[in-house]
Amino acid sequence: MKIPAQTDAEPTTGTGTATLSKDAAPGEVLLKVSGLQKHFPIKKGLLQRQVGAVHAVDGLDFEVRSGETLGVVGESGCGKSTMGRLITRLLEPSGGTVEFQGKDITHLGVGGMRPLRRDVQMIFQDPYSSLNPRHTIGTIIGAPFKLQGVTPEGGIKKEVQRLLSVVGLNPEHYNRYPHEFSGGQRQRIGIARALALKPKLVVADEPVSALDVSIQAQVVNLLDDLQQELGLTYVIIAHDLSVVRHVSDRIAVMYLGKIVELADRDLLYKTPMHPYTKALMSAVPIPDPSRKHAKSERILLKGDVPSPISPPTGCRFHTRCWKATQICTTTEPKLVELRPGQQVACHHPENFADQAPQDTVLLTAAKEAAELVADEVLAESAQTSAAVAAEVEAEKTEAPAKAQPVAEAPEASVEAPVKAEPVAEAPAETAEPVAEKESPAKEK
Repeated sequence: MKIPAQTDAEPTTGTGTATLSKDAAPGEVLLKVSGLQKHFPIKKGLLQRQVGAVHAVDGLDFEVRSGETLGVVGESGCGKSTMGRLITRLLEPSGGTVEFQGKDITHLGVGGMRPLRRDVQMIFQDPYSSLNPRHTIGTIIGAPFKLQGVTPEGGIKKEVQRLLSVVGLNPEHYNRYPHEFSGGQRQRIGIARALALKPKLVVADEPVSALDVSIQAQVVNLLDDLQQELGLTYVIIAHDLSVVRHVSDRIAVMYLGKIVELADRDLLYKTPMHPYTKALMSAVPIPDPSRKHAKSERILLKGDVPSPISPPTGCRFHTRCWKATQICTTTEPKLVELRPGQQVACHHPENFADQAPQDTVLLTAAKEAAELVADEVLAESAQTSAAVAAEVEAEKTEAPAKAQPVAEAPEASVEAPVKAEPVAEAPAETAEPVAEKESPAKEK
């Protein structure tokens, strides 16, 4: 069902006079974020002097193209929700820039943001607290029309009832109050309110986390259907990795205020490059009864996330990483595109050649963290990285000589897993069984 065009009564200011479709501007950059920061001050004493700051978001760089869905995942407290409120300008950034359709909206005031509110909307996490309990559903969904001075064709009531039917609710419930609806129905009301003015960008902050599992699929499918019908662009923040995989085109993984990996959905789930991403993916349960008694290869991370008040120097994940070396404590890795469609911020990435092969001495924290990682995972990581390193070297040589370096990769890659050898203190024991398991398969 398409939203009909609005009448001449709508204001001409802003860029929301027409519904954006995927065919109108394929691949056009809709939102561009550069160096985005948000530091919440910590004040103490009678004079309320600032004694520190919470580095909630500390330098984000990414783009969102029209018609796509960007998923954002990470642990609680990593800054996902703060990032969502920054790009919708519900919070004032401490640094960096936010551009929407080429226009800098970083420091626009209330008056300057009012026309853009038609194009940028947000679905809030809690469907219970995001709706005013004193207002009826008709008043809540119709509020954007009154605030923007827009009179839809047929009147506000008719348009609100049509929106209710679009999100799967009964239009006859126009005069009911929020407490008369279930959690899933309230979230649908929030979606209807966000879609009232036909926005171009919708930021959904945990849209299904507060809902029952039986309702989550309905809301996710609703968001997907609305995107196909209305040409919406989504930034979906979520904890559930299966939900993100279902709805996203690209996925950004955040850790302690920074993006550690940004990749296409399939690449991220098949070959994660950042150790934190690999640990995150290993936590996804596999619904296979035949694996009930199989040994779990889940990666258990050491300790808790450091405080955002005083984040670690260098790579922020080095205090919990099983591959951390000295360079990880001193040099902050940049978000670099190592593979087409996959950016990662890591000195020692998984499933790719080592970016700092000269640094092989593991930190004490890395040795302790490696004790929580299965030997099979460590061996597989070393072998995969060595194989990719051999392929990279092979690509640098001439085409006729390509096959020879790849065949010699096992000998050349003995030095690559040196990082992994000090980890388990007995790499020879873990590497040999892997070789023994592979050799019978080759004989067969």
